[in-house]
Amino acid sequence: MNKAILKEKKDLEVSGYKKFQLIHLPVEDMEGDLKQLAAAFDQLPVDTYSLESHRYRRYSRAIINPWDGALQWLPNYHDENGEQKSLYFQGTFNAEYLEQNRAFPSLSEEIKANSLLQEIIKYDFNETFWSKYDELLPIHVGVHFVKYMVTEDNQESVASPNTMHQDGEPFTFVHLVTYKNVQGGTSTVASTSCAGLKREEADENLILDEFDLTQPLDSYGVCDQKVSHYVSGIKKGPEPRPAERGVILIDYTPLVISIT
Repeated sequence: MNKAILKEKKDLEVSGYKKFQLIHLPVEDMEGDLKQLAAAFDQLPVDTYSLESHRYRRYSRAIINPWDGALQWLPNYHDENGEQKSLYFQGTFNAEYLEQNRAFPSLSEEIKANSLLQEIIKYDFNETFWSKYDELLPIHVGVHFVKYMVTEDNQESVASPNTMHQDGEPFTFVHLVTYKNVQGGTSTVASTSCAGLKREEADENLILDEFDLTQPLDSYGVCDQKVSHYVSGIKKGPEPRPAERGVILIDYTPLVISIT
């Protein structure tokens, strides 16, 4: 029998999305590594591309080899002030930044060396699926640390874009790290036909799932061709302290040879 027929399809290939928990990853010092990741969110700089959105972020890029799983971080870009940054480009998939390169401060070398982060990247990659041609080259990995935080009752921190959307990268994963005094932050997964709509504009029959990530390393992933997704903004909850939702976003894109 043809081996291709026997190959079991992955959840993202069948359903377009998957929810999971990673607290039991085989990491030698799970508690220490998770604390280091959480501490990194305390040091995130504000997202200067949207000060009114109350977002803070860093971003770095890597490649992973499909044939042996080896992970390698890519060099940083240095801006005119000598600050180490990484370029992020979504083409036409983010209406708020059409065809725009954004340069975000890079992750620290200590965070890049964090064993838990590296295992998360490898776990996510194993949930993806590719053509035999894609697997002949390394896969590009984008790693975002994003914190949504508000300090006042009348503030709201929102994602970009703040609509149902597709990202452009074939696969994106979301991993919760910090969660404090949050009202909102509900994740929605829907049909691709909902992309570009506000949540309240989407047909309820096209909503596939809605859920809240509340515990460290609560996670989900999406296949961009099969679903759209969205996370609602966060506001302060009942406690007299800031609201904070910190997530690691990881996306995977095939490398291609471009000859013009």
